[in-house]
Amino acid sequence: MAAAQAGAHAIIMDDGFQNPKLAKDLSIIAVDPGFGIGNGQVFPAGPLRERLADGLARADAVIILHSARSGDDEAPSLDWLTGFAKPILHARLEPAGIAPDRNLVAFAGLARPEKFFDTLAAMGGEVTEAVPFADHHYFTEDDLGVLAQMADERDAMLITTEKDAARLSPEWRARVAILPVAARFDDETALDALLAPIRSRMNSTHGQV
Repeated sequence: MAAAQAGAHAIIMDDGFQNPKLAKDLSIIAVDPGFGIGNGQVFPAGPLRERLADGLARADAVIILHSARSGDDEAPSLDWLTGFAKPILHARLEPAGIAPDRNLVAFAGLARPEKFFDTLAAMGGEVTEAVPFADHHYFTEDDLGVLAQMADERDAMLITTEKDAARLSPEWRARVAILPVAARFDDETALDALLAPIRSRMNSTHGQV
């Protein structure tokens, strides 16, 4: 409500698929094919937050989000999507920048932080230390102090992801390099078709968007 009152025409939620309190116009499940759905069981027996069939029934599309590494997770098993009749899109998460030309201490709080570290290495980044944190980790002053000391000892620069940088204070953000990424879709036409009804509704309500 605050976003709408501030003039937002669209709200894009990350990790909000199971939130029942907000009516959604489009629900997309993004899947890392290197992990898939794990053992297919619901937490705590597995990684799922609800039964797979229930989640897929509410989804408008599934995006298989491959990593940027050449040959990574090619031809992943999608048996769990058997019977899913809605769009299945494939995209690749690629760096949208270059790695700094110096030693790097990389850190990330993601579900699979090693993907970030591997991406940096594949770009030719000199990663002298890779420090993983739990997904959605809140970085304390102690955390960042240890990282900064580690970088000083290695004559290195700190680097992290855009997602992690958003959780840093402005002061720390100015001291950390950020590697932006972009999702490149195999079929841009399919993506446009998926978003077309949303654009149409926004245009009819707010004018050309």
